Amino acid sequence: MPPPVRFPVFRHLLNELRAPAGSDFTGSLCFSCLRVLGLKANARGYSTRCSRKRPNPREICSTTWPRLRSSRSLATVQHSNPDMWGPLDEYDARVRAGKLKDDEHQRGIVQSLQDLHDMLIDYQAPKVVRPSIESLKPATQSLLGSIFHRPAPRRRTQLPANLPKGLYMYGDVGSGKTMLMDMFYDTLPHNITSKTRIHFHNFMQDVHKRLHAMKMEHGTDLDAVQYVAADIAENGSVLCFDEFQCTDVADAMILRSLLEGLMSHGVVLVTTSNRHPNDLYKNGIQRESFIPCINLLKTRLRVLNLDSTTDYRKVPRPPSGVYHHPLDKAAITHAEKWFRFLGDFEKDPPHTATQHVWGRNIEVPRASGDAAMFTFDELIRKAKGAADYIELCRTYHAFVITGVPGMTHKERDLARRFITFIDAVYESKAKLVLTSAVPLFELFMSHDEVDSALEEGRKSGSVKQLEEHEGVDDVMRQMMDDLGLSMNMLKNSSLFSGDEERFAFSRALSRLSEMGSQEWVERGLGMEHRGGLNEREGWQKVRSRWREDSM
Repeated sequence: MPPPVRFPVFRHLLNELRAPAGSDFTGSLCFSCLRVLGLKANARGYSTRCSRKRPNPREICSTTWPRLRSSRSLATVQHSNPDMWGPLDEYDARVRAGKLKDDEHQRGIVQSLQDLHDMLIDYQAPKVVRPSIESLKPATQSLLGSIFHRPAPRRRTQLPANLPKGLYMYGDVGSGKTMLMDMFYDTLPHNITSKTRIHFHNFMQDVHKRLHAMKMEHGTDLDAVQYVAADIAENGSVLCFDEFQCTDVADAMILRSLLEGLMSHGVVLVTTSNRHPNDLYKNGIQRESFIPCINLLKTRLRVLNLDSTTDYRKVPRPPSGVYHHPLDKAAITHAEKWFRFLGDFEKDPPHTATQHVWGRNIEVPRASGDAAMFTFDELIRKAKGAADYIELCRTYHAFVITGVPGMTHKERDLARRFITFIDAVYESKAKLVLTSAVPLFELFMSHDEVDSALEEGRKSGSVKQLEEHEGVDDVMRQMMDDLGLSMNMLKNSSLFSGDEERFAFSRALSRLSEMGSQEWVERGLGMEHRGGLNEREGWQKVRSRWREDSM
């Protein structure tokens, strides 16, 4: 049976493309384009399925394609890729055909697309459960209740445990965003039976129209965003945005809730943009209300920089940040790419090594150049102390640690040892790459522990319902926004045995945040845009002084 293709699903484009019933259909859309779209014309001028195996929009004629690209509504396509042809296969084929030049940085991006493709092969999105209209309305209150009632804290949206982490690809004009999105979208695996791709501006226009219609029918006291999110989720389990941006305050106010709602129904998001998430809606009205959306993008999507930057060796920097969660297939690629970049595979291929500390041996499973790679169990679970970590930092300038778990109160010894290692890396100004099971802000406190501490704080009066988090760095703000934490709760929580432990916990998150910044990561690596080899040699002198001071 040939793959069914429904295109388009929106009325105004159908009216534009097809001729009136009973007339010659070719006057509106040529038969070649119909075949490419997986359609054929019947006697009445309406489109039905045809036997074209793998529709390729790039083959549509120059007259029709602009009209399809300019569509201002959602287009959902019933999809099948029986050949299981992935983005990496497509990239290699284009390189062999001479259509693309093999570029190491671009290949790294395509590998990230391939990782997501492979995870989607086994992915089954949960059935979408529409919320009832009544559940979206605020609870009725008496007059006294409305006067003295405090607003309830924001409920944490539960995401499916098997939801693959999506992608956020950003770069300047000409960085290949459209080509890469085409490559991913056209090669989605066979089990993704419906997919949607749309320009983000058009998507938000469609959302606002739906919200307006909902409020006209059911009133303004309605959380219509969740209903619209469920409606969109029913049309596709993979949603691809072109040119993600936020320039309108109306968009900024609903984006967090909308995107989180889509993810809660199992929708995998892939988007391109001209800006890093941190630069979205810059200088916008009430931008502080948009920060939770930025944190959601950075936490739930893998952020990839499409602009190639190389070091003095002409080796391209990996496109993602240094921290990755969860421990999925992409985590393996992430660790290997950073180890290759921070090490020196050409002059010093990966090998085992042994360091000596006070008459004891510390085994290093993989080392290359100035970089060392450990699993969490090898570095932290095996009893080591501050002296061991300081000696490792004297020898190596970069560490790749894989398999970092979330550490609850039951693993406090592991957490303290890990914090000791973080302090040693930070003080030595070394690089740190992590793959973890949970986001950074959940490394030391589970969701259940946070809920317990939050309730404890409310009872003691140390937590206010709408507390402002001023003067808090990005990771701490992210933790508070996502988990409902406050600084007072952190200080007064019984989860920590004393002020020293509370301080160490906060400091570790702050230091991880700083070590994840672009400034920290690229410093001393001899990146071309920072001065190349001269910058690297200057930084090595700084490191040498630290080694002398730590003796």
